[in-house]
Amino acid sequence: MPAIDVVDETFVAVPPEVVAAAFASPGTWQAYWPDLELEVYADRGAEGLRWTVTGALVGTMEVWLEPMLDGTQLHYFLRADPPHELRPGKLLAERTRRQLAAKAVALDLKVILEDGRAPGVPPKRH
Repeated sequence: MPAIDVVDETFVAVPPEVVAAAFASPGTWQAYWPDLELEVYADRGAEGLRWTVTGALVGTMEVWLEPMLDGTQLHYFLRADPPHELRPGKLLAERTRRQLAAKAVALDLKVILEDGRAPGVPPKRH
């Protein structure tokens, strides 16, 4: 089992294609995860991406986009190990930091992509 195992879910009231577009550019990956080097091993289109991870961690990461109700359930998985052994207290702090970072990415995207839209309310016309 990896030392860092983060699982997160956040509902975003926009279609999966819209959420997928937010992850499409490698430039955005650097903004979301600046200390990780990501290489796509599965581009699943509107269903998300899977990456191999190197850099500050070594392992895999996935964003799975599941159509749900009038939007998308954004699933995030990070399963990785530090490249060197960490003391238990440092490992716990790193795990917590990664969990908080995952939720921050999801909530930031939610605010941007929903643009004030509440679930069940039609999207704004631009």
